[in-house]
Amino acid sequence: MTIRNVRDHGQRFRPRMACLKKVESVMLEMQDPKTGVKSQPQRLVITTIPHAITGEDIVAWLTNCYSIEAEEAWALGTMLVAFGYIYPLQDHKRLVIKPDASLYRFQTPYFWPAQQWPVEDTDYAIYLAKRNIRKKGTLELYEQVQYNSLHKWMNHKWDFIVMQAKEQYRAGKERKKPDRVVFDCQERAYWVVHRPPPGTVSAMDYGLERMVDPNTEEKQTSDFFRRIMIFTQQSIMRPRVKSSVSIGALVKYSVTYNKHDPFLAPCLPSNPWVTDDVTYWLLNMANVEIPTKMRVERWTFSFGELLSDPRGRDDFRLFLKKEFSGENLAFWEACEDLKWGTAATMNDKAQQVYKTFLTRGAPRWINIDGKTMEVTVKGLKHPHRYVLDAAQTHIFMLMKKDSFGRYLKSPVFKDTQKRAICPDQHMFSVSQLEANARKRRPSISPIIVRQLEQEEKARMATSGPVDITQVMSKLSNKGKEVAPSKK
Repeated sequence: MTIRNVRDHGQRFRPRMACLKKVESVMLEMQDPKTGVKSQPQRLVITTIPHAITGEDIVAWLTNCYSIEAEEAWALGTMLVAFGYIYPLQDHKRLVIKPDASLYRFQTPYFWPAQQWPVEDTDYAIYLAKRNIRKKGTLELYEQVQYNSLHKWMNHKWDFIVMQAKEQYRAGKERKKPDRVVFDCQERAYWVVHRPPPGTVSAMDYGLERMVDPNTEEKQTSDFFRRIMIFTQQSIMRPRVKSSVSIGALVKYSVTYNKHDPFLAPCLPSNPWVTDDVTYWLLNMANVEIPTKMRVERWTFSFGELLSDPRGRDDFRLFLKKEFSGENLAFWEACEDLKWGTAATMNDKAQQVYKTFLTRGAPRWINIDGKTMEVTVKGLKHPHRYVLDAAQTHIFMLMKKDSFGRYLKSPVFKDTQKRAICPDQHMFSVSQLEANARKRRPSISPIIVRQLEQEEKARMATSGPVDITQVMSKLSNKGKEVAPSKK
């Protein structure tokens, strides 16, 4: 009997099989006898380990083979170790590449992640029991906790687990000492990758579970072919553009955004994907007080780029407030909130937007043409997420053609452009890179980020300036609802 961990579905449910296949092709190149990383027997304490490689040889090979910098090669080597394709022979807990004489070996393909072996708790219990026998009860603290937990959970089959552990331990003692050391390191590296110590980031973490398997082939039913026909008909009806025009637009876009792509251009102050330094994220937070020059320059590319940046939207809101047209941006944001909000509050939000911006005598009335207003009012009888799309598009084009050009020439934008900072490049030594890797922590959950944004909006709403028109309208409405008492 085998008990599987219900939270683990193996690599079949993880959308990174294509990435793992590319990593495997890199590993095959590295193990090529002629052009790969040179391996040789190395002495580890009193044991000679065959086919061992050093960290500096791995980094040098990646640098020369892919024509990249040493920092990027170090980050790529660390990723190979984190995925379990290369394992250390000395420091087993730290899944990083040390660009020095530290010894490593290539993991056998049997333990590669793309093999899709289910990581079962029974196998982990056997591994811990075997280590407990070998170490005579002196396990790591986190391993001891896991051992006690599995013992309590699998008490009904613990005799079988101990028997398997003793058999594997007895078979391992019959091997030669170099082979025994290599197999122990292989097995330990496998479990450090799939059952990492607490506080470390697991490379095999795939986030929220998927409800369906994305790698399964869909059955070719009548509904399957019907959807293909509908998609093909829609593709035929879609307007086409000349290839020369589309290629020209693509080239123009690539030239415009080339300097702003952290993977194609130098990333200041340092590339966080290589150095594990969070300064780049801190300087480019959503509502940072002083933005960077690259961020301000991106606002000039298009009006959509300005609205997609929360910091740029705040700057544009300040400009519209001085021109007494802030209701346009407020209406656009209310439409976005309706479009991406929860379904439970959809009807209330639609009615609130109508009363605030569209109805006659609204406190923040917006100017749209009669045809758009007719379509919007008709759709509000049965509200849905996209009921305000026509009015939102009208206001968007109005701000794009009128307000956006004047904003780029306004003192508000020029002042922001003048105060923007250009961070200096940070250079890290090898020891600093290792220290950054040890401090690496997982990102905040998007759900928590969303909650923090809502709390920030609520705090700004309560501390912001009071709109006197809204207050007066509410008071007048209350006066109409409450009839005066007759004496």
